[in-house]
Amino acid sequence: MSALPTDIANNPILSRWFSVSSDGRIHITAGRVELGQGISTALLQIAADELVIPPERLMLTAGDTSCCPDQGLTAGSMSVEISGMALRQICAEIRTRFTRAASARLQVDLETIEVVQGCFRTQNASLSYAELAQAVDLDSPVTKRAPLRSSSQQAVCGTSLARPDFERKLFGSGFIHDIEWPGILHGRMVRPASMSSQLIAIDETKRAAVLAMPGVQCVQILGRWIAVAAEREEQANAAAEALSKAIQWGDGALGLPDTNNADWLCDLPGEDSVVESHESMPSDPPAVHRLRQDYSKPFLSHASIGPSCALASWQGDALTVITHAQGSFALRRALAQFFELPLESLTVRHADGAGCYGHNGADDVAFDAAILARAAGRPVRMQWRRDEDFAWAPMGPAMRVRMAAGLDATARIVEWHHETWSPTHVQRPGVMPGAVSLAGQLIDARVTAAPLRDYPLPIGGGHRNAIPLYAIPARRIDYHLKSLPSMRPSALRALGAFANVFAIESFMDELAEMARQDPLDFRIAHLNDLRAVGVLEKVAEMSDWRAPLTGANRGRGLAIARYKGSSAWCAIVVEVEVTQRIVLDRIWVAVDAGEVINPDGVINQVEGGVIQAASWTLKEAVHWDQTHIMTRSFAEYPILGFNEVPRLLQVSLMPAADLPPLGVGECAAGPTAAAIANALADATGLRVRDLPLTEQRLKDTALL
Repeated sequence: MSALPTDIANNPILSRWFSVSSDGRIHITAGRVELGQGISTALLQIAADELVIPPERLMLTAGDTSCCPDQGLTAGSMSVEISGMALRQICAEIRTRFTRAASARLQVDLETIEVVQGCFRTQNASLSYAELAQAVDLDSPVTKRAPLRSSSQQAVCGTSLARPDFERKLFGSGFIHDIEWPGILHGRMVRPASMSSQLIAIDETKRAAVLAMPGVQCVQILGRWIAVAAEREEQANAAAEALSKAIQWGDGALGLPDTNNADWLCDLPGEDSVVESHESMPSDPPAVHRLRQDYSKPFLSHASIGPSCALASWQGDALTVITHAQGSFALRRALAQFFELPLESLTVRHADGAGCYGHNGADDVAFDAAILARAAGRPVRMQWRRDEDFAWAPMGPAMRVRMAAGLDATARIVEWHHETWSPTHVQRPGVMPGAVSLAGQLIDARVTAAPLRDYPLPIGGGHRNAIPLYAIPARRIDYHLKSLPSMRPSALRALGAFANVFAIESFMDELAEMARQDPLDFRIAHLNDLRAVGVLEKVAEMSDWRAPLTGANRGRGLAIARYKGSSAWCAIVVEVEVTQRIVLDRIWVAVDAGEVINPDGVINQVEGGVIQAASWTLKEAVHWDQTHIMTRSFAEYPILGFNEVPRLLQVSLMPAADLPPLGVGECAAGPTAAAIANALADATGLRVRDLPLTEQRLKDTALL
């Protein structure tokens, strides 16, 4: 018998996952939360099939530390692949135990019991989960795997069950921003100009005047952490604006990097490591043609449509926080450490927020709400302003990737060298030792950013997807992890896979051109992975890859990756027209994610991933001068508009019910960027290796 999944081994007690209420309703709990990716729906489908209960009779609670299992962060496209499969095993165990209880109650053989619509039936009797609940010990641990139902027995998995959260969100009650508590105060922060700014002086007369403003209940100043609380939002906004005029800031010595130097990222201090190294064998043919190119991406903002928000309430030394962070348990650990409280004194509950797919300001605003609620003595709803989300939330790191390869006389790649330069992709409090909140850094000037760390492989941070999908005899992958304490780099959707796949797949097109081969044929010639070949052939068929394009300045680009080297395979073809800018015309995507729980949900995730990655590729970049972040609104940080999406975005799934489900939410990011860049080169002969591919960058590159 194989070992239990890690999620179950860490949370073995069944009552942490499942309960039956007195009115007969079935409650399922999970640690992974809804971020807009449809995970709640998929988990309900998994539980419904394994428990043999209609999904509408199930209730799901996720991300509540008071009752849910700790399954870590909702990240890395692991919600179905890891956590969903743990839930499937838990539900199989529960069904098995209830079946045994029904056998004992009805005094019939176990094999004669059939589970139908949530009832355990024999020829003459039927018992529900509720009727058997007292006979089943749910406070005991799982010790071994129970038999799962076969794919042929599943009625809900594999169907596009409608998402139950849509109606609430459509009518304005589905997000954390909509939550109201009795007696709640509204909080606003007063920020320095930058992380290095020093507090010089506070005009106490003006501070007293702020406290006397209508509705203002609290002004709290702890080092450089400054906040106000008022009865109404507009009162809090007015108080924060007035208080900002009472404070004198001075610029500190810690400046931001000078991006006028093209090698600014490579020149930062850091740590070097070898990710993988395979030397050539004496029998390997020598390289006769070599190519080396550099690629880059800028810092990226999460740019969530709704700003970061949290609610906090104290009852003595007991703290309750409502958050849209991706890890309720990680946030609880960090809050417990910050306030020096035992874990059992804190409850963190998840509520849906504006999606970010990464480490945005959700964790930090939770600290702000909790600090201010303790000072005010009343519950606080803290909401950041738009400029705070841009200037103070963690950002997806800038990266530089250098590719070098050699072809032999038959145009086969025989040498491969991949180097990545990147700041860390993980600074979330409660996840890595030493990681601290923004509030902690502002309150105590002695507190600095977390020690230089990144996720190790196989998860990976800046070196995620740096190991190529292709069969290459001699290869070396180096990772240069860079220290950048003056900024806040951390996780953004796909982490390092976005830049690494962009570089690898752009480089593959450049190598194919040097080899005078079709990009599709060149890739297939270097693949031993049949499922990778399968998605390439499928997307080629969808896009009619071999057919010539008609019209001037039109091009087609191809890219593929297997996310993290272990999750879904994704191949993309992008067709563009290049005018003064790159116009996305048609996009085709083929995805192999093994078993697909909810086809519509998977397609939505892939479509959303393509559109977000296209926006990163064509438009997005964070800008700064030597002292502060200059990107503080959507005016300075444009994203892809409705009038810029492709006229066709077609996703084809290659589901296989007999294969394990694979993470899919982040699989399209890197291939999208590379396919767009490759389409640009196909249309114009212009190879742009630095993102974003803005109109100005196209002009600058054409003039070089």
